[in-house]
Amino acid sequence: MEKESVERGSVEDLPTSATEPDGCVVVRVLSYNVRSMRDDVDALARVIRACRPDVVCVQEAPRFFRWRKAAARLARTSGLVYVTGGATASGPMILSSLRAHVERTEDVLLPRTPGLHQRGFATAVLRFGRARLGVLSCHLSIDDQERYGQGRLLLDQLAAMDVPYAVAAGDFNDRPDGHTFGLLAGALQDGWATKPWGREHTTRLGDPLQRIDAVFATEGVQVLGCGVPMGLRGVVERDLRAATDHLPVLAAVRVPPA
Repeated sequence: MEKESVERGSVEDLPTSATEPDGCVVVRVLSYNVRSMRDDVDALARVIRACRPDVVCVQEAPRFFRWRKAAARLARTSGLVYVTGGATASGPMILSSLRAHVERTEDVLLPRTPGLHQRGFATAVLRFGRARLGVLSCHLSIDDQERYGQGRLLLDQLAAMDVPYAVAAGDFNDRPDGHTFGLLAGALQDGWATKPWGREHTTRLGDPLQRIDAVFATEGVQVLGCGVPMGLRGVVERDLRAATDHLPVLAAVRVPPA
């Protein structure tokens, strides 16, 4: 296994899901590009279960033949339920634990540049006790100009959800020094930059080190830790290699009551 240049504390110290006496909730958000579930789905499910997420923002969910059946399989084997997205959002999808009450959902298809893939957002407003959290799962374009426009639309979509607190997670196809990543980090909290935990880089083990997957949060959401759960109990290297070509990003956030 390749070595990180900087170690960021223990992978076991990420807060677990909780409801606090004042009504604040700790929510675990996982972002994962699953490459259309073309790899080892059992390994993928083991990684997701080990992260014990309340919400999973999926990218590259199955979009074609029997895609709903594939989405249901991933939810079932991961101990979660399907919320929204998949083919209806052109890839992004949201799963959740039974802890979340789904208040509403919306899948949004973005303007398409001829010759490039259709992109979209999967969005939901989830309630955890007295706290409401907007969630947006995305997979932005590989084209610089189109990606920047999608970044602006992402911020508009978060505002249009009309919730006090929200997270946006996904594969941004951009690095922290990129134009689009900078746009989002200027308006939102970049989870890793705010409270680094675990491993930074999200590209497949053995590939060039890059951080192109991230969890962002709006003002008022407290980021308690965010990063790749490398070495977390139950997350093993062979499963990470077998599951897909990206590494997952896990964040714990504290959300105030509405």
